[in-house]
This record gives sequence, structure tokens and C-alpha cells, in this order.
Amino acid sequence: MSNMLRVPQNLPDRIQAVRERMRRAVERAGRDVDSVTLLAITKAHSVETIRAAAACGLEHFGESYVKEALPKIETLEGLELTWHFVGQLQANKTRPVAEHFAWVHGVDRLRIAERLSEQRPFHAPPLNVCLQVNVGDESTKAGVAPAELPALAEAVALLPRLAVRGLMCIPPPEEDEARQRQWFAETARLMRHLHVPGTTLDTLSMGMSADFEIAIEEGATIVRVGTALFGPREPAD
Repeated sequence: MSNMLRVPQNLPDRIQAVRERMRRAVERAGRDVDSVTLLAITKAHSVETIRAAAACGLEHFGESYVKEALPKIETLEGLELTWHFVGQLQANKTRPVAEHFAWVHGVDRLRIAERLSEQRPFHAPPLNVCLQVNVGDESTKAGVAPAELPALAEAVALLPRLAVRGLMCIPPPEEDEARQRQWFAETARLMRHLHVPGTTLDTLSMGMSADFEIAIEEGATIVRVGTALFGPREPAD
């Protein structure tokens, strides 16, 4: 991991600034500040950066690539962090994800869910999953079509080693705030109308560095923030 990015010198200030933006957004929405989890996206960032972020109070970390994530998880095992897989998951990578992560945010196919359930260790709690919805119907993005969501949710909920917690989206980027807001509102509406027997749907994973405040105002419970915390991903010299 020699090509990982350096620890930002102003990391505590960056974390505090994001938390303050989150607090104001939560207040505007009339919600409790504890209702939103800050998920730090640390792909391309070093173990030292994650350790420094944890020292500032962050507990939830998101990775997109299995090969990059596993050494970090092993090295930082003593910190008892909560690891989220947020990338597009391939069938041949499900076992290490099932074994080492607590959350998977991008489940959009039953076969992937079946493999995760089969490969989840029995000594571990059920793996928390969010179903990814392609809310903008974009051909370049993963995610289940909204019309196919209920059937997928019901099928995944029957798998014994998974816990369906809610929905995840990566909406189209919009210049207009109102249009950006509508995608988050639509994802929240989809979850409100999703009824899966025996499942408690309590999680909306939506919003990133550029739009997490709008996402919070529309109901996000997990925001996935990387650049606002750690700066742009410019390679180290």
C-alpha cells in the first residue's frame, strides 16, 4: 500500500467541519443528530489516515476494493472499527466481503446476495445489506430498477445470514439543487412504500461530499463522505 495518500495535516478540522454541516442539516430537517451516521470513504487512503480519523472519533469506514481493504482491516483490527463495502461487488469477491465486513451497500442482484449469505461465517452476526436502486435509470450505474425493487427485497430478506436494512442510491449529478433533491426524495419514497415481512427497514445510504446535506434533509441515515474529509485523491509523490 505504498501508493496510499498521506494523512491530511488539517484532518481534525475537516472532520469537525463535516460534522458541523451535518448538524445544521439535521436541525433543518427537524431530526436528531444521532439519526445520521458519518461513513468515511477511505479508498486510496492509508492505514495511518484511517487511524488518525479514528482518533478523531470516526468509527465507520467504507472501502470499494476488496484487495485494498483487507490489509487495512487486518492491520486495524484492534481498533474495532465498523467496515462497510461500498463498491460494486463481483461474484468472485463475495467471500472476503462476507467474512470481513459488517455492511454491504450495493446489493442489486439476488445471486450476489445468495453468495454473501452462504459465505457469511456462522459465528458472525447477520451481514447488514442495503439494496442499491438505480433511481435515475442510468445505464452506466449499477442498481436495481425501482419497479424490480420489491421482488428483490422480498427474496433477499429470506436469506438467513443477511439483514436487509434499507436502500442505497448514487443519483445523477445535477447542477440544480431542486433536481438533486428529487432523487433523494424519490429514494426515501421507495423505502416508505417497501413492505418486506419480518424486516426492519431503517437505513437510507445516500449523499456524498457534494450533496450530503440535501440527502440528510431528505432522510439519509448514512452519508458516504470522502473528499470533504480527506481532500481530493491526488497521488503521493
